[in-house]
Amino acid sequence: MALETLKFDTNVKSEGKIEMQVPYSPGTKVTVFVVLEKQPDDDFRDLFIAAQKDLSFWDNPYDDKDWNNA
Repeated sequence: MALETLKFDTNVKSEGKIEMQVPYSPGTKVTVFVVLEKQPDDDFRDLFIAAQKDLSFWDNPYDDKDWNNA
């Protein structure tokens, strides 16, 4: 079974509803997964952003000492 994946970013509207336009005919069976995008606490926001930008963030002597030989 081949699966086609589409990604939509939307906000929850009143009464907990979400709306999106899909390129399928009425009656087409689809499965919807909902993933909540949580924002990190401000205390760790700088680390969170750095970790997403570049993997070199993890290449440091402290991380290497603790994890490379784990």
